[in-house]
Amino acid sequence: MTQTAETAENIRVHETACVDEGCTIGPGTSIWHYTHVMPGCTIGENVNIGQNVVVSPDVTIGKGCKIQNNVSLYTGVVLEDYVFCGPSMVFTNVTNPRCEIPRRDQYKPTRVKYGASLGANCTIVCGHDVGRFALVAAGAVVTKDVPDYAVVAGVPARRIGWACRCGYLLPGADEAGVLTCGECGNTYRQAGGDRLEPVSEADPRA
Repeated sequence: MTQTAETAENIRVHETACVDEGCTIGPGTSIWHYTHVMPGCTIGENVNIGQNVVVSPDVTIGKGCKIQNNVSLYTGVVLEDYVFCGPSMVFTNVTNPRCEIPRRDQYKPTRVKYGASLGANCTIVCGHDVGRFALVAAGAVVTKDVPDYAVVAGVPARRIGWACRCGYLLPGADEAGVLTCGECGNTYRQAGGDRLEPVSEADPRA
């Protein structure tokens, strides 16, 4: 473990976990049973990494993320702040893998943006972005970029609705074209193309 990890405040690493040298781990982070964190990783503060997780070299995990059990974060993955990765969900980093042909110089990046949630057993095919506050349903297979606030499901994943920042599904638009969350009151408007933009949106941490 690096000096940063050893001296940072309130880091919890289970005795069965393996944290290689050359990692940066923020204060308040927990790393649980049988997890392996490889060199060059950057993990933010107050991250919870569950059991049997692999964090491959040079992965970036933002603050406040929750990585559930049995997730593998491969090189090329970037999680912005407050991303949720459900149990056993999958990332890839090569589109045409062959055991006999090394393709480490062909890894494609995947960025999961602020506040997005990735459901259990979903797959994110490399080279695509998942937008802010998007919801990827359990078991979905993402093969293209996911817009901000989009709810996607299926194989391949398609948008089936919009989600509020608080995580609840938004109803249809009113006569003025505004979508209002029935849970928290945030309001949104569908913009040109397949985009949703906030009209009035509260930060739940405020």
